[in-house]
Amino acid sequence: MRKNLVIAIDGYSSCGKSTLAKALAKKLGFIYIDSGAMYRAVTLYFIRNKVDVKNPEAVTDALQHIELNFHSRDYQSHITLNGEEVSEEIRQMPVSEYVSEVSANKQVRKEMVRQQQRMGKSKNIVMDGRDIGTTVFEDAQVKFFMTADPKIRAERRYKELQSKGDTLTTLEEVFENLAHRDYADTTREESPLTRAEDAIVLDNTELTETEQLDFALNMVHQHLP
Repeated sequence: MRKNLVIAIDGYSSCGKSTLAKALAKKLGFIYIDSGAMYRAVTLYFIRNKVDVKNPEAVTDALQHIELNFHSRDYQSHITLNGEEVSEEIRQMPVSEYVSEVSANKQVRKEMVRQQQRMGKSKNIVMDGRDIGTTVFEDAQVKFFMTADPKIRAERRYKELQSKGDTLTTLEEVFENLAHRDYADTTREESPLTRAEDAIVLDNTELTETEQLDFALNMVHQHLP
């Protein structure tokens, strides 16, 4: 298999994009890059440093002080923010409630896209996010667009939070948060969430992780040289 192959996975929040991306990377021997974690890490920095996302000068200055790196162990993606491991903290509700607003910022997206494209220049990668197949890698060899029933997505996210010790967030709050993020992601001016014309739709409402991986692998083998 040749180099510089890209599998792009886009879709709504809590559809299992990262789960599928990690599994595909492991099966194919590709590098997994979690673009969503990058936006969450930037959001965490903005929260900690009280950066006003509506202030262009403040955003520009902040982006100059943000260094993101990935470290992969057992195909689990760990991200550092200026050398600090933040993989768990970026998944908490304060970041979830603010990440759509930060990721909609044109300056933020431009910088993240630049970094993502750099990562995909010399390796075979699987990358998941909101605009990977439509903006970051328009020429990706395989594109997936993932979706699922909103109630199922909320239940999955709620269980994930509980497993990490979050006993305060309610299922209703998770559902409302996802609805808010869906609206923000699909209506933002800069690179809105949309399905690429050549993307393969994967609705995993009633699929197990094994079933969705089998489906995706079958599609990948049909499309990759």
